[in-house]
Amino acid sequence: MIRLEHLTKIYDLPPDGGGTGQVIAAEGVNLDIPSGEIFGLVGPNGAGKTTTLKMLCGLLVPTAGRVTVNGVDVERHPEDAQRHIGYLADFFSLYDDLKVWEYLDYFARAYKIELRAISARVDYAIGVMGLEAKRGAFISGLSRGMKQRLGIARTILHDPPVLVLDEPAAGLDPNARVDFKQLIRNLHREGKTVFITSHLLADLEELCTSVGIMEKGRLVRAGPLEQIVREATGTRTIRVRLASPEFALISWMGAQPGVVGVQPDASGARFRYAGSDTDLAVLVRALVTAGAQVYAVEEVTETLEQAFSRLSRGEVM
Repeated sequence: MIRLEHLTKIYDLPPDGGGTGQVIAAEGVNLDIPSGEIFGLVGPNGAGKTTTLKMLCGLLVPTAGRVTVNGVDVERHPEDAQRHIGYLADFFSLYDDLKVWEYLDYFARAYKIELRAISARVDYAIGVMGLEAKRGAFISGLSRGMKQRLGIARTILHDPPVLVLDEPAAGLDPNARVDFKQLIRNLHREGKTVFITSHLLADLEELCTSVGIMEKGRLVRAGPLEQIVREATGTRTIRVRLASPEFALISWMGAQPGVVGVQPDASGARFRYAGSDTDLAVLVRALVTAGAQVYAVEEVTETLEQAFSRLSRGEVM
């Protein structure tokens, strides 16, 4: 559905700006996103996320590399490719003096939707985004959350199979973020492939089926969410619950092969573990033999935020 091949964008620094040389905004990005995915792209400010999205949508010409969407080369056939894409920028303009339906009607005509189909497409977008009560309202009176819904409504007017959303939840209050996530799930159920960036990693973790992590213009990790978290952390976190936690036993545990960073707590300890399930079973048996009363052993799920943090600190190669 979406394919980025060796995608690169290099900017020449202006000579009158006091600098020389070039800035590499994106370098050698390779990515395949199958149909039906919700793909989340994360990275610090300046990592190249927005540049990558703009090249994906045909708004920036790559210095090198190729983008195809639904089999269409974005650079060679931009108008054809854009029929397959609905794009919402991180900062997008709305016309405050228009009503909600007027704004959508205007863009339906800009998308060259057949005149006889415009009314139905506007009704569809308003319904999917839950804007029925705001249909006749002026945009100037909408809340931030409703304006975001309207922006997404615009992206689906021409029924594109791919939605590209750059920081769509930025600035939303907690309730609006909950609503936003449900809207994205609804669009996904309709068969949309969604490419989304966000600094709200917990939200992406709830939404995405796969993620990519960008650092300094490079895509350093990409794949299914669980795989990325496991690769980035390099280990898994294990919690051992003991009937009567004893410092000596916990210290003994920390000295065993594969055990890293033992953290005692009120009911036992947690630690990172690099061994296999078989190795873990051997460790637990040895702990029992040493005198511990073990009543639970469980794996603690790592988060995307923890994985991103470790990658950013260079803890994972």
